[in-house]
Amino acid sequence: MAAKSSPREWIDRLVDAVHPPRTVYAHCDIPCGIYDPHEAQIAALTVIRMDQLIGELVPPTADTKPEERKETFAKLARYTAVKEAHSERVKSEVRVIWGDFFTPDHAAKFPQVHELVWKIMKQASKTRQGTNLTDAQELLKQVQEFAELFWQAKGAKTRRVPSMQKPGGELVLPA
Repeated sequence: MAAKSSPREWIDRLVDAVHPPRTVYAHCDIPCGIYDPHEAQIAALTVIRMDQLIGELVPPTADTKPEERKETFAKLARYTAVKEAHSERVKSEVRVIWGDFFTPDHAAKFPQVHELVWKIMKQASKTRQGTNLTDAQELLKQVQEFAELFWQAKGAKTRRVPSMQKPGGELVLPA
């Protein structure tokens, strides 16, 4: 036998039936106050690396053996999937910091932040659409600029250090 529901539980179920709750997503529901553009920079470096690997693939010819052709197409598919996922990750990481961390006071102090975020969103989409290494490098440049603004908004000076990753590049870190 089921336990008897309270009037409050009955009303909650009725409200949920009429207006079902929506699923919401957020970096942190607390908010936790923990933000760092490092992940966006690593994702941008990954986009560069995938474009490098795609550029290094040897296109199949009429004489290419079927197993070599399959291997090339499998690599292309994997590199493309990773590139697209990391382009989207750049967008997500930047969007969360911009939307959750930057306040109206930050925007007044750094008025370029809104346009920069817009440019990053557009550039990340461009890197998903193609394999132009210059586009990927531009994305990293924009994300680095965003990282510098972020750390300045937190009152920190920044420094650039070699990424020590295969695609090269630098990371912007607090000094």
